[in-house]
Amino acid sequence: MKSNFEEMTKAELKAYVLEHRDDIEAIRLLFRIPPGVEVKRYPPVCTEEGVPIPENIRIMEQAIQERVAQDNEESDRY
Repeated sequence: MKSNFEEMTKAELKAYVLEHRDDIEAIRLLFRIPPGVEVKRYPPVCTEEGVPIPENIRIMEQAIQERVAQDNEESDRY
């Protein structure tokens, strides 16, 4: 009998996937993007040949720094 993944919390689903690593349905549900959630896409950091793209690396580094600052501000509130 299959578990009802939709009723599991994220933590429960993650624990289930760790125990049942071959359950593709559970893995897909764990990593799906919920409807209405906006996902920001970034450019590739290297070409198909593996050559780094400095401008794209700079964009990613800046995005990471901004996210860390945002997380730090949020944690300071609690």
